[in-house]
Amino acid sequence: MSKIVDVKFSLKTYEYFKPFHITGSVSSESRNVEVELVLESGVRGFGEASPSFRVNGERVESILALEHFVREMLLGQDVKNYRRIFDMTDRLFAFPSLKAALQFAVLDALAEEVGLEVCHLLGGAKEEIETDKTVGIDTIENRVEEAIGIFREGFRVIKIKVGENLREDIEAMAEIYRVTKGAKYIVDANMGYTPKEAVEFARKVYQMGIDVAVYEQPVRREDIEGLKYVRFHSPFPVAADESARTKYDVMRLVKEEAVDYVNIKLMKSGISDALAIVEIAKSGGLKLMIGCMGESSLGINQSVHFALGTGAFEFHDLDSHLMMKEGSFRGKFVQDGPKMRVRSR
Repeated sequence: MSKIVDVKFSLKTYEYFKPFHITGSVSSESRNVEVELVLESGVRGFGEASPSFRVNGERVESILALEHFVREMLLGQDVKNYRRIFDMTDRLFAFPSLKAALQFAVLDALAEEVGLEVCHLLGGAKEEIETDKTVGIDTIENRVEEAIGIFREGFRVIKIKVGENLREDIEAMAEIYRVTKGAKYIVDANMGYTPKEAVEFARKVYQMGIDVAVYEQPVRREDIEGLKYVRFHSPFPVAADESARTKYDVMRLVKEEAVDYVNIKLMKSGISDALAIVEIAKSGGLKLMIGCMGESSLGINQSVHFALGTGAFEFHDLDSHLMMKEGSFRGKFVQDGPKMRVRSR
């Protein structure tokens, strides 16, 4: 009774409470593709693709066009044999967010079928995780105001977007630190700096007595030498995000000794590559954080269960659903401020 009898795609649009500004990009909404798998037992499994043209070269329209192809590929497959389905969907390497949605939907259907949560299928390593919340690029005054609000909401890890104006970024860091002392900071340049600019930012912030827990993707994704330069000339741990889309990217980063952290995003890698990256990072001595694109609560649910199941992450950047207007919460987890935990059945 666990064979797939139907696959459905649907387009969903979510408006942000305020435009979300990162280096080179401003978004007022997120357009996602919801995936629904139907089993012969009537059980349904759900996943969500949140494609990023900036990171993966994906567009919603190209994913929707694959609905018939994917249905034909998966009809009759048994979700109990999910590794076989993972191998099939790994061929969708040009559509990693769709791969993630399909692979999670398979696990979600299987979990419903056997009366477990997906995090338990993935190992059940943790009962609870804590997410950060993000301050986008804006005027210094608005960034400080947003950081104060985040701190008052109980978030003790604050992610700060930088990368478009070095002088303003340094000033913003100083002002945010002044009003949120006691918080940890993840700083994300989204490829906005040159290697020398990235080092200058790090050194000046360090000289002000500010500690940065993770300094994420300071330079262009293809500039692995630049990442390595920043790592060895910065007082802060350096993370790869856009430079780490697949398990093969992470193998290269380990070999080149280019970073301290890797940011896994299911929308970049799918479940299958993400599982491989966890093991590669462990073997190579890298630390891990987990992030998101523009997922709703349905899509964030995927990363929450992955993080709870594997227990592999030092930091969790799973806040996109907190930035958007949703009619209802659809995650199969409990959200309590920054805390995310396994729901009780």
